[in-house]
Amino acid sequence: MTDNRARPLAVSCGEPSGIGPDIIVSAWQRHRTALPPFICIGDPEQLARRARQLGLDVPVEIADPASAASAFPTSLPVVSLRNRLEERPGTPLPGNAAGVIEAIDRAVALTLSGETSAVVTAPIAKKPLYEAGFAHPGHTEYLAELAERHTGQAVRPVMMIAGPNLRTIPVTIHMPLASVPGALSTGVILETIRIADRDLRTRFAIARPRIAVAGLNPHAGEDGALGTEDRAIVAPAIEQARSEGIDTTGPLPADTMFHAAARTGYDVAVCMYHDQALIPAKALDFDEGVNVTLGLPFVRTSPDHGTAFAIAGTGVARSDSFIAALRMAARMARALPAAA
Repeated sequence: MTDNRARPLAVSCGEPSGIGPDIIVSAWQRHRTALPPFICIGDPEQLARRARQLGLDVPVEIADPASAASAFPTSLPVVSLRNRLEERPGTPLPGNAAGVIEAIDRAVALTLSGETSAVVTAPIAKKPLYEAGFAHPGHTEYLAELAERHTGQAVRPVMMIAGPNLRTIPVTIHMPLASVPGALSTGVILETIRIADRDLRTRFAIARPRIAVAGLNPHAGEDGALGTEDRAIVAPAIEQARSEGIDTTGPLPADTMFHAAARTGYDVAVCMYHDQALIPAKALDFDEGVNVTLGLPFVRTSPDHGTAFAIAGTGVARSDSFIAALRMAARMARALPAAA
């Protein structure tokens, strides 16, 4: 098996009008000696223009994964897209959608073929993709489709936000809050717990993950007084997980799960909906949080922030979360051979 340390990470360029190009060129220019080598899948001319706009000296070199590591100390290696990207910081353009999607496709293909070790995605803007016909709620769901397309096996992607102080997983993601109770089932919650347990073992080297499960309702339903979902749907999933040997606790009141003392009791918190998971994660680790997709046949991480159109091209954007995503992807990729 090829050592993942010898292969670069594949970084998809993300939305070119956002801060994706800013954080890519800034991270390379300012921190490359301390970063795992990566190759960007993007438009080399667009990346060079953004670097010049930011006043950064970033030589851009068209490369392939085999030459990326040797090129990385002196130039930013880029796999050139067939679809060119127009440079207009702050203004998303539907005409760039084909290139944004191509970058994701090629990053996944390179990683599944073994040419790169993991996928790190820069932020995308959903609206211009939707206007161009993109049919997926977001990155996570599209990556699951690509995995199935390449392997023939359906997967269930699980989003985890991971930072120095907290890991959280939302069972439901991009849906209206009113739709959450109907989308929850014992089976979906149990499957999420199983994937969390498996991937924390194999990709984070946690021998016996401790999984805390939040209740849906205030006070985890107060034994049915504040809603029956926790007793009828969430608790049976936890009981089944325990019977399978998974270290699981809950359902727990979400308002007391995230203070410092409570966090010492678990390795990941499984939450019932998007904001229940992401508010504490971003409050505690906003600049260093990483979006990790569990359940895929390849490693994928992403910065835990959006496109930030208002500051694109200004030099204000911080690359901390992107750097954390690179480092986490490299660590996860290194763990895979041992797990195999």
